[in-house]
Amino acid sequence: MAGKIDVKKQYKHLFAPKREPHLVEVPRFRYWMIDGKGSPDGAAFQDAISALYSTAYTTKFRLKAGGRADFVVPPLEALWWADDESAFDEDRADEWQWTLMLVQADHVSEEDTADVLEVLDKKGKTTAAHRNMRTEELEEGQAVQCLYVGPYESMGGAISTMHAFAKSNGLELAGKHHDVYLSDPRRTAPERLKSVLRRRVR
Repeated sequence: MAGKIDVKKQYKHLFAPKREPHLVEVPRFRYWMIDGKGSPDGAAFQDAISALYSTAYTTKFRLKAGGRADFVVPPLEALWWADDESAFDEDRADEWQWTLMLVQADHVSEEDTADVLEVLDKKGKTTAAHRNMRTEELEEGQAVQCLYVGPYESMGGAISTMHAFAKSNGLELAGKHHDVYLSDPRRTAPERLKSVLRRRVR
């Protein structure tokens, strides 16, 4: 069987970018998604992470056991927004809205996901987050991105640099802020956490 499908290697420029802001063209990806609101330290956010990963890993092992292509479970991603963007500057976490998501390998079907959720449910392992999960495509198109290294709560300076870069190129940031979390915060010191910061431009 061929090697594992690894979206990080297929799209290295999107998952291992330069630290300086730069423009990229982001193709359409299909994701498992869960929406929520509130702090990333809250139960809803943590439950959504668990639901996404349990679905992804169960899918991976079931497909591999069935002789289908294996894949590397991709890094967690999140879209962030608020009705009033000052909620982020002022740390009003109860107003933060988010969509947590994992890229699906192309050969994973809706039927595969439904089967996996049924298996997890029969084992008593599904939660409200699993039931709120959906599959959806996202195509960001032209975007500005950079690699950020450091604690999540200190991303503001890098985001300001992205704004300045876009403006200097006659563009403006649009849509929802997009994070790709390359490090596991349970095993990585805050100052060494690596994240891709991305925002669609117009």
